[in-house]
Amino acid sequence: MKVLIVCNNAYMRGNGICTAVLSLLNRLKATGIDARLIACENPDPNGEQPDYQLKHFKFPIFEPIIYANGFRYAAIDKRVITEAVKWADVVHLSEAFPLEVVTVNIARKLNTPCVATFHIFSQNIMANLGLKRAPIINGVLTWCWRKTVYDYCTHIHCPTNTVRNHLNDCGYKSQLRVISNGIDVQGESVLPTIDIDEKITILCIGRLANEKSQKTLLEAMKHSKYAHRIHLHFAGRGPKEKSYKKMADKLVRKGILSHQPVFGFYSADELKALARKSYLYIHCAWVEVEGLSCVEALKEGVVPVIAQGKFTAASQFALDERSLFPESDSKALANRIDWWIEHPQERALMGAKYAKSVKNYNISDSIEQIIQMYRDSIGS
Repeated sequence: MKVLIVCNNAYMRGNGICTAVLSLLNRLKATGIDARLIACENPDPNGEQPDYQLKHFKFPIFEPIIYANGFRYAAIDKRVITEAVKWADVVHLSEAFPLEVVTVNIARKLNTPCVATFHIFSQNIMANLGLKRAPIINGVLTWCWRKTVYDYCTHIHCPTNTVRNHLNDCGYKSQLRVISNGIDVQGESVLPTIDIDEKITILCIGRLANEKSQKTLLEAMKHSKYAHRIHLHFAGRGPKEKSYKKMADKLVRKGILSHQPVFGFYSADELKALARKSYLYIHCAWVEVEGLSCVEALKEGVVPVIAQGKFTAASQFALDERSLFPESDSKALANRIDWWIEHPQERALMGAKYAKSVKNYNISDSIEQIIQMYRDSIGS
């Protein structure tokens, strides 16, 4: 089987789509499938390059915002795209942008079946343009994606039930398959013993952007009884970094926080080490297709507190209501944080349960289901 994966950008660290695409590509190859990638060139000249390389298209006016959010658009080259599609038995689209529109049209002419993954909500894009609530625009954009790309795919890979339910509500016609993007769950986690006699480390992983809403955690410190003992650690980078650092500095100056919050960008091993020494993991995003950074943290035995809302798929990882709070509600988040601090024995018990729960998101199982989706697409 020859699988062509289509993605605008696959080589920028910190971008969830890039991580998922490269993971899929490498896992497919490991099973013996001939998988190739068509994407924008890697900005690192010494790094790995896609099999079918496209140039970087710099979007007028919005390029600084796009780049700050860890994304790059690929320039359209119909000759390269046609060559790639002719080679493939099935085409796997990662987005619904101009590259995918052109690719699906070429695939239709060549009678090559297409599948797609729904990696982002329209709300992700609007949030980074400063429009958190724009129902009409979001509705139009989701409709355009359906009409130009997704309706021409035999199957749509939905990473969560939240995505499937949304696409059903929006009238998507392709067959919807709920398959987690998955993580490597091999090996048993050795759970650390967390000492919170003095400093309580709280971890938040994710791109520093509007829809990730890390400001909710910073604002929650104003309402927490234990803020003076809490040490916040933000792992990620993005367009809101300067703004969030100013908020953090202000909390320290006012005496609300005694420990200066840390902002950094880390490797997978470094994130693992951070999770192991953290008492809680906070996930504030109000729009999230899956949120596997949360699962990666849970594997290390940290207890999460996750935002819950219409587009917050990461809330599925919570094992009970004590690990949930209404999206953007800083007071409710502070109450959850305080409760877990006041119940260390329960936190230790649930940490072990959360570490076991990640078995439900085994990437090996996900790859098997993805491959079956390809077979079904080719057969249809």
